[in-house]
Amino acid sequence: MMLDNPFISYYSVIMTKKQTRQHFRAEVFRRDRYECVKCGCIDELNAHHITDRNEMTNGGYVKENGVSLCRDCHWKAEQFHWTGTSAEGYSPEDLYNLIGSSYEKACSRDAE
Repeated sequence: MMLDNPFISYYSVIMTKKQTRQHFRAEVFRRDRYECVKCGCIDELNAHHITDRNEMTNGGYVKENGVSLCRDCHWKAEQFHWTGTSAEGYSPEDLYNLIGSSYEKACSRDAE
């Protein structure tokens, strides 16, 4: 297959949407050692998109934009997406800092 843009990632070309989501979850969970980065819980983990998928060029399915959160912590992080106001310690900047990433790193990686 010929690509017009050589910077399009291999995964964005051959992976289905379901495979992309599964790969994202696996990469995020592996990096975070299969525990919630906020409380250490290992049950009911979610791979949370720090910056909403709809705001990223290729959907934000890169580990630099994901963080492992348990159900309760995930709910707190989602408050920012729902209301524009974050619970204390759950702002996008706070979550990026927990994983050693940033909005800029996530956007750069997402654009690859």
